[in-house]
Amino acid sequence: MSKKSEDKISFDKQQWQRERQAMALLSSLNYRTGELSSYLHNIACGISDLIKVDWTVVTLCQKGFEKVLASSLDIGEGEHVYSLHGTLTGTVIEIGQLLTVEDAHKHPEYGEVPEGYCSYLGIPLRTAQGEVIGTICAFHQQPREFTKEEIQIAELFGDRAATAIDHYHLYQQQCQFNQVLEAKVEQRTAELQIAQAKLVEQERLAAIGEFAAIIVHEIRNPLTTTIMGLKYSQKNLLSQAAQERLSLALSEASRLERLLSEILLYAKPQVLQLCELDVNEFVNELLVTLCEMPEALSRQIEFIPASRVVKFLGDKDKIKQVFINIVRNACEAVSPGDVVKCEVDCSDGGQVCIHVCNGGEPIPPEVISKLTQPFFSTKSNGTGLGLAITKRIVNAHGGELFIQSEVVGGTRVSVKLPVVS
Repeated sequence: MSKKSEDKISFDKQQWQRERQAMALLSSLNYRTGELSSYLHNIACGISDLIKVDWTVVTLCQKGFEKVLASSLDIGEGEHVYSLHGTLTGTVIEIGQLLTVEDAHKHPEYGEVPEGYCSYLGIPLRTAQGEVIGTICAFHQQPREFTKEEIQIAELFGDRAATAIDHYHLYQQQCQFNQVLEAKVEQRTAELQIAQAKLVEQERLAAIGEFAAIIVHEIRNPLTTTIMGLKYSQKNLLSQAAQERLSLALSEASRLERLLSEILLYAKPQVLQLCELDVNEFVNELLVTLCEMPEALSRQIEFIPASRVVKFLGDKDKIKQVFINIVRNACEAVSPGDVVKCEVDCSDGGQVCIHVCNGGEPIPPEVISKLTQPFFSTKSNGTGLGLAITKRIVNAHGGELFIQSEVVGGTRVSVKLPVVS
């Protein structure tokens, strides 16, 4: 057998062994979504070993830049991002085809290579849709040709790398979609729970209202008769002791009558007659009524208006009732001569907040949480429905009621209402 034949057999045997090694390495690669970096690193190292080049990198190319995803050599920690302009890699991306350069210094028209390297093999990475998303670049320090078999090996690895990167991005998109979906499901579930709670509350209040109307009617009729009898007796009895007893009975009957009226007010549905209200004009007009309340006598009510015109939609009579209740409580909490402040805050563009502040004794936190509950009162003669009614009216307007109390600043009750856009 001639030497030429022996050399060919030896070359074919080496080529067969190389291809066998390539297939063995490809079959051993186990890509999983969380291990993209190590998977691509194995691909880069596999190409360097099989086709005998000094350095191989896998890059992701977007918007004129390449990001090194994996390297057969240690290139340091952190992200490595480079411009594609004027580089061999940029040429591969531009033409979207395989590129081999035996000596880049003799063929500068293809672009520059990294310093210290001479020959180049560039494989474009394509997705299943045909989009070029990156490259596998093999560099060698000496001029050299790349055989057909070496190119086929690199292309095999390139297909696997492109599939891995594409799947990884699809997985990331799926994760983001799942997170958005989960957030929307949670948000929708919360909204449905709130809507369901409101519906249950409305049904409960409707049932309470119907029951309360019947009970109040049944109590009010005999109560009215009783009050009439007491007043008649008060006119005809001359005894001082009898007069005192009758006055006490009439006082308690009147308190019971007020309680019945407040129960009806709390229980019945909040039907609103809405109109646009200028917050400054509304409070200025309301001050006349507030200053005439018995609880406000000898107290000072100070109004700090908004710096600009702010309007909100509200039922004028019901919102008046809200602030009469709040200011009455504030006046009762302070001593004669003290100041109760009404301040309009419009710093939140979508809402206006009206604060009623007093410097009275602080309210314990455990009491604050109960103040808007029906029939809870800190006053000996209170019905416990004033703030409960106030909260219902505010909520019916799409607003919120807040109560804060501190040792230094006193108590502040805030009503937040949506403004007219």
